[in-house]
Amino acid sequence: MVPRSFWFGLAGFWLMAGGFVSAAYGQDTSSTTPRPPRADTSGSANPPAEPEVTTAIELDDDDVFVDEEWGEIEDIEKPAATDTASNSEDDLSVEWDDDDEASDADSLEPGKPEDPFSLTGVVGAELRTFPFKPGFANQKKSTFSPALIIEPELIYNWNGGKDRFTFKPYLVLDKDDNNRSHFDIRELSFLHQGNGWDVLVGVSKVFWGVTESRKLVDIVNQSDSVLDGDNEDKLGQPMVNFNVDSKWGALSLFVLPGFRERTFPGDDNRFRGPLPIADDNPSFQSGAGKSRVDFAARWSRTLGAWDVGVSHFYGTSREPRLLLGTGAGGQPVLIPRYDIINQAGLDVQYTKDAWLWKFEAISRQGHGKRFYAAVGGFEYTEYQIFESQADLGLLLEYQYDGRDSSDAPGTFADNDIFAGARLALNDEQDTTSLIGMIVDVETGASFVSMEAERRIGDSWKIELEARFSLFIPDNDVAAGFRKDDLITLRLNRYF
Repeated sequence: MVPRSFWFGLAGFWLMAGGFVSAAYGQDTSSTTPRPPRADTSGSANPPAEPEVTTAIELDDDDVFVDEEWGEIEDIEKPAATDTASNSEDDLSVEWDDDDEASDADSLEPGKPEDPFSLTGVVGAELRTFPFKPGFANQKKSTFSPALIIEPELIYNWNGGKDRFTFKPYLVLDKDDNNRSHFDIRELSFLHQGNGWDVLVGVSKVFWGVTESRKLVDIVNQSDSVLDGDNEDKLGQPMVNFNVDSKWGALSLFVLPGFRERTFPGDDNRFRGPLPIADDNPSFQSGAGKSRVDFAARWSRTLGAWDVGVSHFYGTSREPRLLLGTGAGGQPVLIPRYDIINQAGLDVQYTKDAWLWKFEAISRQGHGKRFYAAVGGFEYTEYQIFESQADLGLLLEYQYDGRDSSDAPGTFADNDIFAGARLALNDEQDTTSLIGMIVDVETGASFVSMEAERRIGDSWKIELEARFSLFIPDNDVAAGFRKDDLITLRLNRYF
């Protein structure tokens, strides 16, 4: 068996070597050569807009150049007192992966002439490898697991850009995990924009929060857990969303009909844990089951250098408890139990020069005795390190959770420290890499995550991701997953 340290070292070497080679041979970022669209690691089909470069202005026979805007940097922005705690998935806050790219239509202004139809998307080929043998005898021993991911997006605008229809389906075909192979509608919605207000009806996604290592207040959409295991990929949620923007801040109201169950890996696949999950027979506290209507609201405002958001959710918890039960043949299984909860949330970000101070906290009632959880820390960015065009971001956060695991869904993040570093080369290929580590203060159990990506040509992007667990004791809640280290290579084609 290949030693675990070998794979860990190999992945780290790839990230660092790729970054320094790109720094040495990357093209000049001042070039206006078209670049392939760049998307988040969640696989969204909407690449960010190209940076605008101003041209020379002749003044008294001397060319005077206006400063260029900051180039596109994945998940890193020049500090400014802007609202990064948005209730939209086009949020500018730092994300590990997941669903924060801005589409061209999202910046549509009422009355602005645009092509009414827009069809974009991404097709990705993915290869996942598990370096170690599975921890349980009935799990598949496949070393390499290929998959195909398809996510198109159709947008139609009319009425001078005041009305918009969006359709974004999502398809995954996995060779080994039938549960991971699934189809979902991420978005199928109608949006009407008024004067200082808008209303959306249909299936959509929203994102709340500012922190890096844990998304505490983000509760509207259900997690699509079979994709990556970090619960940052989200299923589409049926909703009626009414938004009002005034000098007192932005208010968002949600009516959420139709509950979405969490997705889980198949019984004989990785990330299953010691017992299979009977996801086809869930239990609900509400007699209405999946038909229950939930409600949510969020107020946000920018106050100078502060971005503040206050939210509340009342409905069926997106986090299920896993209760011991009996399956076919009398075998023990885990049965998902979805309870009714009230959750109040707070997210705050303070911007000061190169510093971003971030904090999220929740108070939840419905999972036993009311409990509180919080995560907070900072991100500091050193721009143009070593007189290059590269930026280096340093991250540090602390996670606390006071829930009683006998009454509430289990969590790894109850008393943990997260530290990470992000390198953005700002080259023509938008080469970025990120490494982070979460350490349990009490047990020393550690989880390492590494990501790197780079554009290829005009329409391609290659991504590498790695997840490792280290020093997991036998009695730790994560002991069932310590053999499920994962390395993923993904090649995306954008259209």
